[in-house]
Amino acid sequence: MPGPDWRKSVIEYIRAEARPVDKFGHQPRLYALASRIGRGRRFDDDVLFAAAWMHDLGVFLGHRPSDPDELACWDHVPYTIARTRELLPAWGFPAAKLDAVVSAIATHQPQNDPIETEATILRDADILEQLGALGALRAFAKVGRDTRYPTFSSVVPVLQRAVDELPPKLRLKSARLLATKRVKHLKSLIAAINAEAGQLLH
Repeated sequence: MPGPDWRKSVIEYIRAEARPVDKFGHQPRLYALASRIGRGRRFDDDVLFAAAWMHDLGVFLGHRPSDPDELACWDHVPYTIARTRELLPAWGFPAAKLDAVVSAIATHQPQNDPIETEATILRDADILEQLGALGALRAFAKVGRDTRYPTFSSVVPVLQRAVDELPPKLRLKSARLLATKRVKHLKSLIAAINAEAGQLLH
């Protein structure tokens, strides 16, 4: 999507920093999904774009701790906010909008309580990215490279919790409508895994 030079700088930076490389896809998908959720609503697209692209900086290799014990208790949000406050102004992002970006990043997780429209849209979009086939792909990609998920068996309960707990957390009707198929697909996948592997999944 064409836009101000600062948008190009954001994309180039995240493309270079997103490690493992599969993590890059989440950002453009999230912005596209958030834009779809927000259709028909009044929101600041600069804020939504910046927050969607910057929100996960602290989970990338090179930005998060390498020590397993430190990583186990790592909260990527404060780091991401600090770096966002440094980077966006240097790229020419409007200073008056920076606090709104920070607020959206600070409340983008399911347990958070966003206030601003942009923050609510971003949080709903991020929840949707944890559902459906894409949610499963993102979860299974962590097997063997994330200490929390050493085996396939450790991921299936995460997917089940997503199905059970995340849909009621969605705030906007447009997001709830988009969630319907994603939840159905994820339920079908979990059922298929259980039917095919039973207790033998590892």
